[in-house]
Amino acid sequence: MDFLRNLPDAAVLTDREALEPYLRDESHVRGSLPLAVVRPRSAAALKELVRLAKAEGFGLVPRGAGTGKAGGCVPTARTVVVDFSAWPGDLRVSPQDLCLSAPASAPLREVKAAAEAQGLFYPPDPNSWESCALGGTLATNAGGPNACKYGVTRHWVLSVEALLEDGDLHTFGISSLKANAGPALGQLLVGSEGLFGFIVGATLRLTPLPREFATLLLPVTRWEDLLDLPGRLCGAGYLPSAFEFFDPAVLAELRAHGPEEARRLPGEALAVLEFDDRGCTSEAFLGGLMDLLGPVAEGLEIASSERQRQGIWAVRRMTSAFLKERHPKKVSEDIVVPRSRLREFFAGLERLDLSSVSYGHLGDGNLHVNLLAAGETEPALLERQLMDLFRLTLSLGGTLSGEHGIGLAKRDAFLALSDPGQIRALRALKQALDPSGIFNPGKVI
Repeated sequence: MDFLRNLPDAAVLTDREALEPYLRDESHVRGSLPLAVVRPRSAAALKELVRLAKAEGFGLVPRGAGTGKAGGCVPTARTVVVDFSAWPGDLRVSPQDLCLSAPASAPLREVKAAAEAQGLFYPPDPNSWESCALGGTLATNAGGPNACKYGVTRHWVLSVEALLEDGDLHTFGISSLKANAGPALGQLLVGSEGLFGFIVGATLRLTPLPREFATLLLPVTRWEDLLDLPGRLCGAGYLPSAFEFFDPAVLAELRAHGPEEARRLPGEALAVLEFDDRGCTSEAFLGGLMDLLGPVAEGLEIASSERQRQGIWAVRRMTSAFLKERHPKKVSEDIVVPRSRLREFFAGLERLDLSSVSYGHLGDGNLHVNLLAAGETEPALLERQLMDLFRLTLSLGGTLSGEHGIGLAKRDAFLALSDPGQIRALRALKQALDPSGIFNPGKVI
């Protein structure tokens, strides 16, 4: 790659052995071997990289920690991976402004810890929160269990600093809630998977750290009893900070092959509910909740200590990694249906007979439907199965992804099933913001 030889303030990798790890993320997608991997350390490096990409006709693929689940950061043909792991910048918390500024390279765990050290809270908590980078969560609009109450990453972004097609860094937004001088262009970049430009840093909104938690383990003897519960809770004014679930098939896997603590999980199906409202551990709050749950609460367990709380969450957090280890070629989708349509969705899923297992964020309808036998399924049949799943989801007013994004993994389905007007609008934006087509080519649209 002679044209990258004199790139300023950057490390350039071209050896095949060094490039191999960049072919995959945490999805089932495998990319093409990139021309090179560049680790920029300054705005000058990015500006020159953009100039070279346009002059030499190659694309740029952004990458953080590589924990994405939709193939959004894997290279396509004739691309250079831009690895932001060495991108400079400091974490800065402003308690007065209830915000935090950080570079895209900052590990999310450090972002959350920096806020917590000031008695503040940054809620987005994808399952990979201990290993992912902030930039990837911004690019994919990551969620997690806390989205049930607090929403996804987009709801916590005040401003972004981004590399655009002119090669310069631009800031969109301010470090305050109210900014109404025209459309919120920063929000256009959040969740765009690098289609329009690359986010290199952001200012994030914070909120006071919750001081009280009621963490409940709710086993049910009838799986169907869980499906109406999110809507009932919300309708009665109880909004959990998290409402996670394991369907009977996931529980069977965990009990048969999981770690010791998972083998003791009770119920035909199981939910983890957490509340963080002030007073949520009081007799009045819990008594009202028990009255609402009624007979469903018969086997309810309430964590009596922080250690018990963390033990409950440890089992939930390890579920994805456990299934991946047991079924390395599985395909995991993260579809969303409205809370009020959950029962219809699972009835439809049973009719599809996909041999799937499901777990995830029941409280906001974001369901991780796993096809464990995908690796042994004939590709054309697997494609039909996934399209059936997506059509069922859309028929109930849902969407193809709640937190993982589209990337390469869902691109064909997204193009086939989306409103044509949506695709035209996205392509028009792409043409306007990236006329040379250098940013993350081949993804989403």
